[in-house]
Amino acid sequence: MATSVNPPRGMRDFLPAEKARRERVLAVIRDRYAAHGFDEIETPVMEDSSRLHAGLGGDNEKLAFGVLKRALTTDDLRAAESALDLADLGLRFDLTVPLARFYASHRAELPGVFRSVQIAPVWRAERPQKGRYRQFVQCDIDIIGEATALAEVELIAATLDTLAALGLEGCTIRINDRRLLFGMLQVFGFAADEHDGVLITLDKLDKLGVEGVVAELRERGYTSAGVDAAKAFLTRPTTKEFLPFGEAAIRKALPAGVPEEAVLGLAAIGDALGASDALVFDPFLVRGMGYYTGTIFEIHHPDFSFSLGGGGRYDGMIGRFLGSDVPAAGFSIGFERIVDLVSLDATDAADAVALLHEGAPLPQLAALKRALVAEGRRVRLERKPKKVAPLLDALAADGFGAFAFVREDTTPESLEIKPLG
Repeated sequence: MATSVNPPRGMRDFLPAEKARRERVLAVIRDRYAAHGFDEIETPVMEDSSRLHAGLGGDNEKLAFGVLKRALTTDDLRAAESALDLADLGLRFDLTVPLARFYASHRAELPGVFRSVQIAPVWRAERPQKGRYRQFVQCDIDIIGEATALAEVELIAATLDTLAALGLEGCTIRINDRRLLFGMLQVFGFAADEHDGVLITLDKLDKLGVEGVVAELRERGYTSAGVDAAKAFLTRPTTKEFLPFGEAAIRKALPAGVPEEAVLGLAAIGDALGASDALVFDPFLVRGMGYYTGTIFEIHHPDFSFSLGGGGRYDGMIGRFLGSDVPAAGFSIGFERIVDLVSLDATDAADAVALLHEGAPLPQLAALKRALVAEGRRVRLERKPKKVAPLLDALAADGFGAFAFVREDTTPESLEIKPLG
């Protein structure tokens, strides 16, 4: 039986042209993040299993790949009460938990307000399907140590700038605050121990609609008066008046009695970023990660039902490692989702030259290539085939913009470089 040559399910190989395109997109992202004052760090692909399952990662903890302890015995297998008892390490399922550990470890060496970039692969034991992989790249920016709305303003500004640089037009950033969500549920009359479950259902509003959400809330047996109040609020007459993001729009979209501090905090973010159609207040934006403590946001595009990224404030996470709270907020662009939407031409195609040769001496080929590389060009040596056209097409697809024929008497000075196409 032949061994499979396919990558593991939910993981992918990338051919040179696709890899080059991904790197061009990543280069733009890195450039814009750096322009906004964020510094790139790197953390190990594995963390201690106990850290990955410490309640910091929400539902993603259930999807963590474990790494078995070394030298396990049959006695260890018999004594294990769960699979986790056999693992001491695990592959990271996001970049936020490693960042929290990184900051706790290196706090003395970092500035008081630390702005970090992490761009790296993560692993989750997902059920593979279109657009959902077991290994994928995340692009995170985080600000640690800034308790005011300045952190959210910087994160959103950097993200909007990056989306514009990538040519993704029409994107909006939906903004909410977890405190407003809990305040709204309290106003409706839901019991405190029902809040997390009710939010899980409200998070399905785009998929189920109002009637579907109300039906699920009743099916799950939540406080009847709360469900009635939520339904009345969700079905209230709406005005066609357009209100730009700001305090008036936020108050208009909420019931009376929600936390004033959260309303003013969101309004301050809008004021700082200026009038922008890219900012939208969404009172039912939930984001499933339980570690968010305040502002939350997601990137949406009118052509897609899924978000292109998101984030929020998570002030309680890093304190789990340090024993004292440290304010933190982050924003992540969904790289695997946006990379297929972005069209970035290779800017260096004209400087990529293929040398087509047939039987030229090795020292001559080495000298020609060395001279072109010294000029800053990308160079590939190709044997000249009988039919040149298919090779030229393939070179163009690989990002080459020029070629030259090499004969026995060709020198760097006499090399005739021709444009492809």
